[in-house]
Amino acid sequence: MNTQEIRAHGVSHAHRAPRPEYTLYFSLILIVAVPFALVGWVNRLVRDRRLPEMGPFARAWREATEITPEIFRP
Repeated sequence: MNTQEIRAHGVSHAHRAPRPEYTLYFSLILIVAVPFALVGWVNRLVRDRRLPEMGPFARAWREATEITPEIFRP
């Protein structure tokens, strides 16, 4: 084990380049999340009568960045 991999709170993984599987899953999740984010954005726009902070694409992107790493977690 390399000393750079050891951290104060245990072992951490070295930074890795995104694998093709990660990119594929991220893309699929993003494509599925966009329509739901758009519906949620419109719902919030109608309910609050003002523009939400995040647009529908930014919201879908955030959801994809949160969900995709969970798939690859051991």
